[in-house]
Amino acid sequence: MAVKEILPGATLGVLGGGQLGRMFCVAARTMGYSVVVLDPDPASGAGQIADVHIRADYTDQSALDDMAKQCDVITLEFENIPSKSVRFLSTKTTVYPAAESLEIAQNRDREKQFALNAGLQPVPYFAIHDSSDLEQAARDVGFPAILKSKTMGYDGKGQYVVTSMDELQTAFESMGKVGCVLEKRINIRCEVSAIVARNDNAEIASFPVAENQHRNGILHMSIVPARVDEKVAKLAVEKASLLAEAMSYVGILAVEFFVSDDDVLYFNEMAPRPHNSGHYTKDACVTSQFEQQVRMMCGLP
Repeated sequence: MAVKEILPGATLGVLGGGQLGRMFCVAARTMGYSVVVLDPDPASGAGQIADVHIRADYTDQSALDDMAKQCDVITLEFENIPSKSVRFLSTKTTVYPAAESLEIAQNRDREKQFALNAGLQPVPYFAIHDSSDLEQAARDVGFPAILKSKTMGYDGKGQYVVTSMDELQTAFESMGKVGCVLEKRINIRCEVSAIVARNDNAEIASFPVAENQHRNGILHMSIVPARVDEKVAKLAVEKASLLAEAMSYVGILAVEFFVSDDDVLYFNEMAPRPHNSGHYTKDACVTSQFEQQVRMMCGLP
């Protein structure tokens, strides 16, 4: 059964008001939609060009209720929105992506397990819950390795390269002994990202795969098309699409992969939103990732 389309003239909401939210607002308003942004920052980049900027915390229930009343459908700008807020909104209006997808993306251990079950191959890793897991993690993964916090880590934050048991213990303590994953540090040729779009009719479209180069853990440059074998690029899109299908995902999904020297694709992480490596789509593609985000949440082709 075809999902009812939400046509221009309707009001779209976005949780988060940074650069990605601002570019979403530009796409939505260009297409003829009104936009409501919820973001606590009075100087929110997206809030400045939205029809309505609700200045409130993401957990403010009255603000969320106000947003739900104004919006026909709501999406997210970044993945660290509290999932409880998304669940609350979804009882009052439509929200894409769903809270379940958000909760998978917010936790590295849960994310890797889900990806593995969906047919993707994560880098070998061990989940660390407390200090008693450190020795087993070191035995299973070996050194060198990368210790990453399970939650709230991005752009190189919450990550330590460790080469010994002593360094692992020190890094774990410096992180406040929070839940972590210890990943094997593998030799890779490059990192690539596949960005796919899926709507509620289960239609999937993809953008050309990007090759990403980082400086200090932050994306510095994307090269498109990625300088990998065509089979590798095709496989990245196939694997990203598998992940989207497994979550019954609606929206834009960016999936990062490490490419080994022998062209094995290792799942790194996913972002349930437009991605910095997809900014080229604004100028190089018929449809940008931001217009596609609008189209997916509105049930358009």
